[in-house]
Amino acid sequence: MSFIARHANRVSVDGLCWGVEPICRVLSEHGVPIAPSTYYDARKRASRVCAADLHDEYLMVQVARVHHENYSVYGARKVWLTLNREGIPVARCTVERLMKILGLHGARRGRTVRTTRSDQAATRPADLVERNFNPSRPDALWVADFTYVPTWAGTVYVAFVIGLFGSVRG
Repeated sequence: MSFIARHANRVSVDGLCWGVEPICRVLSEHGVPIAPSTYYDARKRASRVCAADLHDEYLMVQVARVHHENYSVYGARKVWLTLNREGIPVARCTVERLMKILGLHGARRGRTVRTTRSDQAATRPADLVERNFNPSRPDALWVADFTYVPTWAGTVYVAFVIGLFGSVRG
């Protein structure tokens, strides 16, 4: 289609205009059968703008407006509520989709805590139990781990140690 559009109004060496029909005839002779009506239908479809696209464009402007008016902190839920309150009926999933397209997002609460900074070049400790987690007697094998729990007061680190005798069945 783009080939025909580029060359349809071109003038040949002898001063004649190529036109859509002669181009389609030559393409058909060379194994690319295309009717002129197919070209015209495709061109008409490409020039039409559907109502959904126009509505999305309108909603994008409204979503960006509400987001900006609220100091760019509103997320999809609050933008959706505001638009519906203003009398602009829209689905929440539509607001989410349009905000993603526009690259907008709400403010995120809290800080992210980075708990591990692993060194890929560091040597790893040896596997002293050789993956055998079934000890034959008490106090022979213990495992430990720690994690963190975010709280209102800050981050709390929690550690635990467990003896494996009788706790792992294999």
